[in-house]
Amino acid sequence: MREVIIFHGEDGFWVAECPSLPGCISQGETKEKAIENIKEAISVYIEALEEDSLPVPEETFEAIVVAV
Repeated sequence: MREVIIFHGEDGFWVAECPSLPGCISQGETKEKAIENIKEAISVYIEALEEDSLPVPEETFEAIVVAV
């Protein structure tokens, strides 16, 4: 299980980012497509680390929403 942040990008696409995996970012025309794409990106990212015998970062997250 990984934390994913989704936000609407300036280009009109939805951006999905996995903070615990640096550089693991994807996007999609819809939220659903962005989620589908980031799931694939996370899988590929972890597979690449494992193939290179590199450690897979642990997922440790605490999310809060701050109202301003």
